[in-house]
Amino acid sequence: MLERNPFDEVTSKLSKAVPESLRGAQEDVGKTVRASIQGAMNKLDLVSREEYEVQTKVLARTREKVERLEARVNELEKKLNVEQSTEE
Repeated sequence: MLERNPFDEVTSKLSKAVPESLRGAQEDVGKTVRASIQGAMNKLDLVSREEYEVQTKVLARTREKVERLEARVNELEKKLNVEQSTEE
């Protein structure tokens, strides 16, 4: 399924709202609207879908590693406690 670009949709709607007498400038209006929206979106400090998915995978791997390390620390703490108990 193709993802629909929200900029294209907004541009299309605004272009259709342009009066018939200004249809010749329709392409310029579309480019201007697209540039304005893109500029506003860039100021919002958003990330792309691709970057989001990459970071989601990195986070999942990091969580798995943290869980393995926590389990290992728990094992070592139990072992240490057993050794300390037998020494006393």
